[in-house]
Amino acid sequence: KREPFAPNGRAWVIAHLAIVQALPPARIETTFTGERYDPPPLSRGEKLAVEALSGRSIEHPEQPDWVKANVPAWTMPYLAARFGDRLPRELAAMNDEAPLDLRANLLKTDRKSLRTALSGIGIETEPTRLSPWGLRAETRAPLMATQPYKDGLVEVQDEGSQLVALLVGAQPGMRVCDFCAGAGGKTLAIAATMANKGHIAACDVSEKRMAAATQRLRRAGVFNVERHAFADENDGWVKKHKASFDRVLVDAPCTGTGTWRRNPDARWTLREPEIDELVAKQKRILDSAARLVKPGGRLVYATCSVLAAENEAQADAFAAAHPEFVSVPVREIWREAPAADGPYLKLDPARDRTDGFFVAVFARSPEGG
Repeated sequence: KREPFAPNGRAWVIAHLAIVQALPPARIETTFTGERYDPPPLSRGEKLAVEALSGRSIEHPEQPDWVKANVPAWTMPYLAARFGDRLPRELAAMNDEAPLDLRANLLKTDRKSLRTALSGIGIETEPTRLSPWGLRAETRAPLMATQPYKDGLVEVQDEGSQLVALLVGAQPGMRVCDFCAGAGGKTLAIAATMANKGHIAACDVSEKRMAAATQRLRRAGVFNVERHAFADENDGWVKKHKASFDRVLVDAPCTGTGTWRRNPDARWTLREPEIDELVAKQKRILDSAARLVKPGGRLVYATCSVLAAENEAQADAFAAAHPEFVSVPVREIWREAPAADGPYLKLDPARDRTDGFFVAVFARSPEGG
């Protein structure tokens, strides 16, 4: 009698070893010895399954497109709307391993010097294609154990995230608010562009995330940042500081669909109803943060999403509801920006070799509206 190959966690591991890793049956069997920390030996049914799966491919002609793409079925229309005929290539990139991108801390070094320092300890890198501050490591490396990292010369930051900070356009002496600062990655990059001159208010509703930024700021040599924990997006601090900032960055909470290659499990925990909830939250945050922008200042809206509802639709709706703000084409701020349809920056994993990002920049009229 043939023993069943039950679809449980152990079965998926065995199937993964046979199909995805293409290990020969004998090699798989030696992994399941039951000795010390090894899993129990393969049953007769499992051995038969390994033999049957040997040489098979994960691809199957009858697989639906969403299965081939390794994404939830409900996301396909959203992704097709974003990528069009580039959909297969972009979905493939979302399943690739994300690169290790680094940012030179301009307060302490420059990209060329950092690249030399990293090479000296065996970490080879190439300059990033888009970010003027970035380096892409050729292989994974234990960066946090290195002296350049301990000395604050380098930060781990995706190239796309670096470009968000670049489009803020913060200059020395400005007042800048990072409205959804989190653990401070973009705050650090903005501080470097300001040469520690001026003032940055890093705000977030999570005190825990903000606390994590303390050591990063200290290591990077940043001392022009003050932090504020919000109760919500309409915290009284916002009203108190109305129209007082040259730049306000809203790196909004979003679906994170642009970072699926870094967080592959996130695609399976996301639910379609969450999109409407996030869009509503993003609108509330934008409306509140806009109050902080002084006449002639700029509001920068960013997400790490590739969904139009969170990106173009959100930015267009904001512009329609706030005539005192005018959209600023990213090419007017950054000449080297990748080609885009319309005024916004849209970065995609395959085409741009970054995480998926969206950035919209708005300038408030000098009269204030």
